[in-house]
Amino acid sequence: MPSIVLDRVSLGHGSTSVLVEVDATFTAGRCTAVVGPSGAGKTTLLRLLNRFAEPDSGRVLLDGVPVADLDVLALRRQVGLVPQRPVLLTDTVAAEVRVGQAVDSERVGELLGAVGLPDGFAARRCAELSGGEAQRVCLARALAVEPRVLLLDEPTSALDGASAVAIGVLIRAHVAAGGSVVLVSHDPGFVAEVADEVWTLAAGRLTRGAEAGNQP
Repeated sequence: MPSIVLDRVSLGHGSTSVLVEVDATFTAGRCTAVVGPSGAGKTTLLRLLNRFAEPDSGRVLLDGVPVADLDVLALRRQVGLVPQRPVLLTDTVAAEVRVGQAVDSERVGELLGAVGLPDGFAARRCAELSGGEAQRVCLARALAVEPRVLLLDEPTSALDGASAVAIGVLIRAHVAAGGSVVLVSHDPGFVAEVADEVWTLAAGRLTRGAEAGNQP
């Protein structure tokens, strides 16, 4: 099962320190939530984990191997990032789900169902989707390549309650099957429901053990 380690990781934007010599282990086979105030750098932290961003110093390791030593495309097939504001690359939902992996129509339907989208959704045009629908299509696209680790940035921010429940079920199923999830969320109820452990990022420091019911 995949574990991710941050070893004295620092990163700044201009004169602002986002991460300051952060040490953390995101335990294999669990759902880890990262919480904290807006602007603290939570999204940047997720991007470091599959090299959409690079640290100024320190190392990020996947199963003991520095991610900088791995082929970046191979890394991103193992560690899939679903951003809060996804970019869709194709014209139809079915084509979008197949971007990283050629799967048949039955599998497309299964993946869309897993993220809470209804039968027939594969025929929709990507340009017509709401933000929440686009994010879930991006999640289905990520799942199609069978990543070991899912990185989810505010996965319920644009969803109604029923859709958020579907995402929670998916997260628990991914973990139960031996995968890992690292998610960022401002929704304390969702964090309490799905997270096995919680880390708080604030003022460049990442600390473990915040109570899910008392998140900023």
